[in-house]
Amino acid sequence: MLASETEKLYPAAKTLVRDKVASRIHAKDHTLYAFEEGACDCAADFMGWADLATNPPYPCEQIQAFAKKAIADGIETVLLIGQGGSTQAPMTITKYNKIDRNAVDFKVLDSVSPVRVRTILTGIDLEKTLVLVSSKSGGTIEMRSVLDAVVDHFAETMPAEQIPSHLVAITDPGSGLEARALDEHWRACFPGEPTVGGRFSALSVFGLVPAALAGIDLADFLGHAKEAEQACSEDAVDNPAIALASFLFDNYLAGRDKFCFFTPKRGRVLGLWIEQLVAESLGKNGLGILPNIEIDTLLLAEDPKDRCVITYSTKTDLWDERKNFDLSLAYLDDAIPRLSFRIESAAELAEHFVMWEYAVAMCGYLLKVCPFDQPDVASTKAAALQILAQGQPEPDFEESFIGRVHMGEAEVTMAPCVKADTIKGALYNLFSSVQPGDYFALNAFLPFDGEGRREALEVIRHGVADKLGVASCLEIGPRYLHSTGQLHKGGPNKGVFLIISADELKDIPLSNVEAESLGALAKAQAAADLSILIERGRRCMHLHLPDNSGVTIRALGDAVMRVLYRIDAERAAEAQEAADEAPEE
Repeated sequence: MLASETEKLYPAAKTLVRDKVASRIHAKDHTLYAFEEGACDCAADFMGWADLATNPPYPCEQIQAFAKKAIADGIETVLLIGQGGSTQAPMTITKYNKIDRNAVDFKVLDSVSPVRVRTILTGIDLEKTLVLVSSKSGGTIEMRSVLDAVVDHFAETMPAEQIPSHLVAITDPGSGLEARALDEHWRACFPGEPTVGGRFSALSVFGLVPAALAGIDLADFLGHAKEAEQACSEDAVDNPAIALASFLFDNYLAGRDKFCFFTPKRGRVLGLWIEQLVAESLGKNGLGILPNIEIDTLLLAEDPKDRCVITYSTKTDLWDERKNFDLSLAYLDDAIPRLSFRIESAAELAEHFVMWEYAVAMCGYLLKVCPFDQPDVASTKAAALQILAQGQPEPDFEESFIGRVHMGEAEVTMAPCVKADTIKGALYNLFSSVQPGDYFALNAFLPFDGEGRREALEVIRHGVADKLGVASCLEIGPRYLHSTGQLHKGGPNKGVFLIISADELKDIPLSNVEAESLGALAKAQAAADLSILIERGRRCMHLHLPDNSGVTIRALGDAVMRVLYRIDAERAAEAQEAADEAPEE
């Protein structure tokens, strides 16, 4: 059952108990958010998640029966296509359960990278593959574009009339996706609950259908969720959701507006779900809490004063992995507030989904922000569609070199505060703007598959954290647009952003969507993200590389590190000069 390791009672817990926030959330009392008319109206439409465990809107027995029949029919691979809330919980459930043995080979495709799409599709037996197409609105451009590419791939080896039997829709009633699935006679179409937003949909059909196909017993899974729902809806200080919400909020008030998430490898996928839930729900009106996922504990060997820590232990049979995790936590400064949890099984994930959803809704109440909308996600979507319709904007300049490396034409577009006429100059201006309490986000519309790509990006992420002493995040595009992208634009102006995209050497053409290819879609989304960040007055630049090879990304990493070393040396000299000029006591 849910339990956290902390001996401190945070003041906000008493406020939440006094105002009966937990029980009012469970009762779907939208007047909790009456601090703003728009927030109250939004809450009235999107609090259906609060009792999904005890009152599921779709019969779980039918979902389980569907999954058993699909597997009995010979399905060996399930490919989930979606974006944002439609994929994060399923990815968490199926990846966590993979170690214990998924019933099928479960793959999630939430990337528009041609490299990633080809990697996923290569080697799977299409005759034994089931494709889940998941989208609440049914109109998400990433989903429609990837589906177009996947259907074309199926058509290369399979008669057109057979393809629908391999497709399953998960979408809200009345969507275009539902209409298509019914018109084309797809294998099944599961209706979502309209009063449940995407990032709160883990216990709806969006999470349960993938879980059942992975072989998880839904009765057991929801049994854990029911216990958690009961505990999290009680107006008591020992409510685990109240403990979590007050930990986050009171540390936020103390200047710790970021939390670092530490877990063994098995649990890292849970961090991605938490990241979206927290950042997209709370990052608005100039407020927000930044989740910092997958970082090095050595970076917190000394308290930076702007972060707290949440740790998750997970079940593993490997002694070395357990010991490695414990040793890593030993480096954390004891002055940093810490909250610790443990998960023993995939079924227990259901408890933590409930706890975090309730806690984030409580944080929205405390922060006085609506946790159920995402206005800046919508604005970026609109900007991307406009670019696809009107054409890619002209860059500020093009350059053939990164340092001494000739790499072909790279395109650079910048916010006014970063203006320069070279890549090195722009990077210097960007990173020089980073101050204590800020955070850096490397937003990469690049494939994380292939030798050297992710490693080169991690060099940049870690280098910024080490040399500039700030929280540093590596975000995958376009996934982050539906997650931390909301916080980047709607939260406090503490973010510094480097957006990277690249030409595709073997792009995948599209025929039934707004973008002419997957590569064109990624470039348009990167440009759209930059345009909204600039509009919000953020420090940012977009670098479009001539290719996405590991060696090109590594060259960029080397250039960034040279800039960071220069800034570090300059700041050290300034500090020494200030110390020398200070009067002796």
